[in-house]
Amino acid sequence: MRHYDQRDPRFRALIHPNAQLRQIGSGFEWAEGPAWFPAAQMLLFSDIPAHRMMRWTAETGCTVFREHSDYSNGNTRDPQGRLVTCHHGLRAVTRTEHDGSRSIVASSHAGRRLNSPNDVVAHSDGSIWFTDPTYGILSDLEGYRAPREQDGSFVYRVPPAGGEPRPVITDFTQPNGLCFSPDEGLLYVAESGSSHDPDVPPVIRVFDVAPDGSVANGRDFARIDQGLPDGIRCDAQGNVWSSAADGVHVFAPDGVLLGKILVPEVVSNICFGGPRGNRLFITATTSLYMLAVDAAAAGWPAAH
Repeated sequence: MRHYDQRDPRFRALIHPNAQLRQIGSGFEWAEGPAWFPAAQMLLFSDIPAHRMMRWTAETGCTVFREHSDYSNGNTRDPQGRLVTCHHGLRAVTRTEHDGSRSIVASSHAGRRLNSPNDVVAHSDGSIWFTDPTYGILSDLEGYRAPREQDGSFVYRVPPAGGEPRPVITDFTQPNGLCFSPDEGLLYVAESGSSHDPDVPPVIRVFDVAPDGSVANGRDFARIDQGLPDGIRCDAQGNVWSSAADGVHVFAPDGVLLGKILVPEVVSNICFGGPRGNRLFITATTSLYMLAVDAAAAGWPAAH
């Protein structure tokens, strides 16, 4: 199992020992934000510093999906199959309709601009949840250097009918990736503040989600032992898959580290996709990788 580091026997039920980790794209500046679109059998992801969004299909490989992407980062698919994107450059979250037109989902809170929306997920009720760290305004590499206008870096929820985003979690240093459990009763959020402050623990936290969209009972779920957590995904069995410096770390619902998928570049984000949902797509620094696994995303195929 040369691509794997098994820590718990349960890991073997999630991976194929002979599956090959395939590099299916390269030459990116910092690949991020993968999202799978079943209707088009297409993966979309961001190349943030290059100011573009990319497309991958089995037939065409990697091609440019959108030039001048406003420094897009995280992407997701909403319940209607539309693309929802976080933009460092716009300091906003947008929705792309099926006809290609775009609209703003969120760009401000309390009359002040957001920091730089980073990652985003869509709830089955139509609400949009996103993180808003400051990475896109710290320099001109992945956005535009600017002062922070918000009081902190929060996790926000946009109601199903739209409107102003509401902060639902306010005690992170730099909230990053986020995902729901299969029943949407739990929200996992990655803390990546150790990127600039070594005193911030590199942990994934978990929160209980109420039917009205409020969250409570935040607690540490797991700690990353190499680098920090960035993008995260939950599979249909409730396992949490996280990016890390040495690859992808897989945690059981009880927080136990089951094992690692070892990747030769620092991993930024992941998602499940492919015709049957059992391909793991990995954005890792300059490359895009794919690996066959025995898992699929929570809610597959409806939510992904």
